[in-house]
Amino acid sequence: MTASLAPGTAARADARRNRALVLAAAQRAFAEEGVSVSLAEVARRAGVGAGTVYRHFPTKADLLEAVMQQRVDRLATLATEYLRAPDAGDAFFDFCTAVIAGTPGNQALCDLVQSDDGWPRALLQSAGMRFHRALEALLAAAHRQGAVRADIELADVLAIFTGCVAIQQLRKPSGGVDRTAAIVLDALRARPGGPAVTKERSAVEWRNELADRNESDGAGCPVCHATVPRAGVGRRATYCSAACRQKAHRRRAAAAR
Repeated sequence: MTASLAPGTAARADARRNRALVLAAAQRAFAEEGVSVSLAEVARRAGVGAGTVYRHFPTKADLLEAVMQQRVDRLATLATEYLRAPDAGDAFFDFCTAVIAGTPGNQALCDLVQSDDGWPRALLQSAGMRFHRALEALLAAAHRQGAVRADIELADVLAIFTGCVAIQQLRKPSGGVDRTAAIVLDALRARPGGPAVTKERSAVEWRNELADRNESDGAGCPVCHATVPRAGVGRRATYCSAACRQKAHRRRAAAAR
């Protein structure tokens, strides 16, 4: 009975090996030539027949999805492994560096899944959710250690990934992460005495109008000191007229020079 199962077992092992060869070849081909590369070229690179590729991946869309799922799952696994590191802060930034340095070679695939051509598919969405959960856990551990700014959320990290990958593509560093991308990534770090939130001051403070504004009832115009009429609804006017408002604007512009 064992002998009768052996051929089937061997066939399944060969099928798994061939599928792995095709995925590895497709990853390299898409990275080097873009998603327009043919399945025949993928088969040539994998050292298998075209029929083998079509048996595992009937369409190029199926192959693209499998390649992307494999990459995203690897990143999720890597993030989970970093969770076991003794220093959560170092682990978080090391993982971010790995993502930023490794993604530009897969940009054609990333562009595809962000398009409106029916992507991402359910299989890729599931892998994406696993990656987001693993990254969020890594970020939470870094937060607990105080290594990452308290106002940084998962969406911020994902947006920074996108920006830093674009920098990598533009600057094309010889190895690792470009200096500019590293500066952007470094902005996530918590620093003693540094700002705890993204917006430390309001727009009004930056316009330096605090000294002139007085919105209590009966306050006069800060330019001519005339009484400022109060409307029945809405925010109380600051100046008595458009002319005084313009004068105040010119004063602020002159002071800023």
